[in-house]
Amino acid sequence: MPAPTPTSPTTAAPAHAHSRARASAPSGASAAVLRAEARLFRREPAAVFWIILFPALLLTILGLIPAMREVDEELDGQRVIDLYVPTVVLLAMIVAGVQSMPVTLTSYREHGILRRLSTTPARPRYLLIAQLVLHGAAMLLGLVLALVVGRLAFDVGLPSQPAGYALTVLVAGFAALALGGLLSSFFRTVKATQAVSTAVFFPMMFTAGVYVPISTLPDGLRTVVELTPFGAASQALDAAAVGDWPSWTHLGVTALWGVVLVSAAARWFRWE
Repeated sequence: MPAPTPTSPTTAAPAHAHSRARASAPSGASAAVLRAEARLFRREPAAVFWIILFPALLLTILGLIPAMREVDEELDGQRVIDLYVPTVVLLAMIVAGVQSMPVTLTSYREHGILRRLSTTPARPRYLLIAQLVLHGAAMLLGLVLALVVGRLAFDVGLPSQPAGYALTVLVAGFAALALGGLLSSFFRTVKATQAVSTAVFFPMMFTAGVYVPISTLPDGLRTVVELTPFGAASQALDAAAVGDWPSWTHLGVTALWGVVLVSAAARWFRWE
């Protein structure tokens, strides 16, 4: 039997290079999609305003009302403005998850962009991941801005239980984006998605406490609201803000909603 011929470096190198190229193609395509989507996102002033700036602006408007800055014994010595900081944090999540992301993804489906991506190295799932990353980052910016405005303009204390606050933000953000994914699943046109998203948006704002602080609701209605993702998240944020660890019940309700919603989105989401 002839001895095996050793592979020369000149013939092995192209094979290794080709292997490395194939391995790096998905990550390179994903990064390219993320950069492209980030540029497009920055060119959408409405999304930037409503997700990042509007929660802090709403907090400023409410804080300029003298009654909002008065201590209320019925609120355990807190001011109404103190209760609204967690609320506007949730508002940034609701806008991102319910109003912005579903419309963007539906527009890509309506114009065939997702279908065309399926024939390139930039798979449609990279676009979905990019949207999740960008809207998640926008939510965090809106959160930070609201906390800074509350602290500097109205002397609202920073969360006294930062670990619990951060955990609640992560769980609530997951639920918001999961809801956005589900809303992106069913409709082929932007108009239909906008109509349904708007119908969902206003009840979600109520459960988050935008219209009325949840702690002031009647007991029966408050119990029902606390079974919704943002109602439970609002109560968890309130607890963490004053130094208590968020109730595991509230965290569990929010997380369960997130799991159910993301499972439904994965089941029904269509690229075309």
